[in-house]
Amino acid sequence: MAPRSGLSGWWAREKQQQKGTPVVVTMENPNYSVLEIPAAVVDEDEAFPSTDKGRGKNAKQFTWVLLLKAHHAAGRLASAAALLWALPGVVGRRLLSRRRAAASSEKPHLLLKLIRAFLFFSLVTLAFELIAHWNRWHFQQLPENLHLPEATEIQGWMHSTYLYWLFFRANYIAYTIQTLSNMCIVLFIIQSLDRLALCFGCFWIRLKKIKPKIEEEPFKEDDSYKYPMVLVQIPMCNEREVKISSSSYKKNCSFLIQSTVITSRLIELIQVYEQSISTVCEIDWPRDRLLIQVLDDSDDETIQRLISTEVSKWSQRGVNIVYRHRLVRTGYKAGNLKSAMSCEYVKDYEFVAIFDADFQPNPDFLKLTIPHFKVFGNALKSIFLGMNCRLLLYDVVQGNPELGLVQARWSFINTNENLLTRLQNINLAFHFEVEQQVNGIFLNFFGFNGTAGVWRIKALEDSGGWLERTTVEDMDIAVRAHLHGWKFIFLNDVKVLCEVPESFEAYRKQQHRWHSGPMHLFRICLPDIITSKISIWKKANLILLFFLLRKLVLPFYSFTLFCVILPLSMFIPEAELPFWVICYVPVIMSFLNILPALQSFPFIVPYLLFENAMSVTKFNAMISGLFKLGSSYEWVVTKKAGRSSESDLLTVADKEYSKSLSLLQFHKQSSESELIELAKLSERQQHLKPSSQPKKSNKIYKKELALSLLLLTAAARSLLSAQGIHFYFLLFQGVSFLVIGLDLIGEQMS
Repeated sequence: MAPRSGLSGWWAREKQQQKGTPVVVTMENPNYSVLEIPAAVVDEDEAFPSTDKGRGKNAKQFTWVLLLKAHHAAGRLASAAALLWALPGVVGRRLLSRRRAAASSEKPHLLLKLIRAFLFFSLVTLAFELIAHWNRWHFQQLPENLHLPEATEIQGWMHSTYLYWLFFRANYIAYTIQTLSNMCIVLFIIQSLDRLALCFGCFWIRLKKIKPKIEEEPFKEDDSYKYPMVLVQIPMCNEREVKISSSSYKKNCSFLIQSTVITSRLIELIQVYEQSISTVCEIDWPRDRLLIQVLDDSDDETIQRLISTEVSKWSQRGVNIVYRHRLVRTGYKAGNLKSAMSCEYVKDYEFVAIFDADFQPNPDFLKLTIPHFKVFGNALKSIFLGMNCRLLLYDVVQGNPELGLVQARWSFINTNENLLTRLQNINLAFHFEVEQQVNGIFLNFFGFNGTAGVWRIKALEDSGGWLERTTVEDMDIAVRAHLHGWKFIFLNDVKVLCEVPESFEAYRKQQHRWHSGPMHLFRICLPDIITSKISIWKKANLILLFFLLRKLVLPFYSFTLFCVILPLSMFIPEAELPFWVICYVPVIMSFLNILPALQSFPFIVPYLLFENAMSVTKFNAMISGLFKLGSSYEWVVTKKAGRSSESDLLTVADKEYSKSLSLLQFHKQSSESELIELAKLSERQQHLKPSSQPKKSNKIYKKELALSLLLLTAAARSLLSAQGIHFYFLLFQGVSFLVIGLDLIGEQMS
């Protein structure tokens, strides 16, 4: 690396001359910056006076810049080479791991058997095609009426079998596949038009700046407005401690620990329940008008004691907070919320806000959401009752008596953690920015997201309360409230911090529940929707758009069209897929999906491939929910890493700073023998701690692996017919299925 002092001296000499176009290059490995400074204006006669020396030095600086660029490029190539070198070993160990049986814990599913049958068919057909191509039996295009050669022209039994196969596929198989293909194309077009309509609605909202507004400012400096009684619920279930890497910890908090020696540890710990409870307890609302319920459904007694201790700590600080634990844990989250709403004191409250364990609302959350209900009262006059007692009379304003729900938007802490979190951010950004906002503005109805929302308790009671009949209790209560005439508001500007799953296992289970639950709910709610008193167009919106098109049609055609029909059409060339179905429309739809998160535009191709790969999980979940199979009522708590914001890291650093001071003080007052015993005890705990928790490992997914082989086989077959775009699409899609099947996307367990 070039010394900086030489550059500084050279720049000082050039500054005195005031000639040329000087360039300052700051060399800091591995980053560099180039700053071009405009030179002083000189006469034309002096424009080129003896510049040999200056040219040499400028060329020297540009040489350093080129060397640095080459260094960066070499580093990237070395990283890519190291990754590719390590990848086969990782794949081999994962395939040979004894955990692969436990990884696919479910029994061979009917869908997996079907995929294996397609794979076997494709391999046998590919073998026939290769033999036919080698013997020049292969036909690029077959006529409508296939001419079978005479007996003298047939070259053996294999040639005869191949010719009969051509006749059979042209007259029987091709028609079936072409019919199914046309049906999927029609559904694809309808769903694309729906997506275009949603995007146009979002564009119109931005153009006209339409959003829910509060007519009057309810919170003024004078205390003339009455705050309504608000209940806040935090449902929890086995929220364990989460880990933050020491590198990120030291990066954010190093300035707090420079003056002391922190005990050496590989990780620093923050509790999920602690950060959730603390953020909710810091909400800006009168304490006598707010009650916080911590609804702990944990079956681990240690976690129960920790959460109870945390609640007691905040209760001693004056926060109105209670801890509830059910003895009979039935109904999952719906049963937990239903049990909490049955308390006697709930009747004194008007609204209930719900936050899951990993959500961190801002202190002004209630002040940004509650005013939309317009339930505040202005103090008209004060009546003296004697003994320094006064009675305030309020002019209660009920501007939105039909409003039942105010939903806030989710904001994610760990968006840039890995490729999986980036791709999830694209989907969720479109869901909130487009789907929820458009439906909230134009229809006053959308699916409740289960958290980060405020309900009017009267709306919950009028709709039948929380029911335990499905795993999507949030969508269930939203549909029933809509059928009873309640309206919803979505606030796109009010954001609540949370996190997305970082491992593919957690994300896959989450998507299974999110796609099986709606179909299970559709089976139950369909008679109620038909017999309800809402308008016909609202019924049509619920049945055709909300359930069928967006919950059933989307996973059906995605899986059928791109994972079954497209690879099979390579072996049945008589059933062709139009070029625009494979290329143009998916790219346009992916571009529309990525518009709310433009910073993720470089990931548009991985996003398209990932969505097609996830169609297997979504299709399987949709079928299990629609036909009420075993996994349709399976609730698995989504595992989160417990990522914290920068303020949380600073809080932890402050705590560790205090702990370190007390630890140093303890060491000063301890004898040598006591310190030796303390060291032995810590070593013993470190040896016992790993064995107490099961070792995590990445899993192998058989459906995705089987589909990857099917798509790669179809890509090899497409080379025989010289179908370029089909080959590249099938190749990249097959590789994406292979990456997902080997669990190489998302968090990697060592």
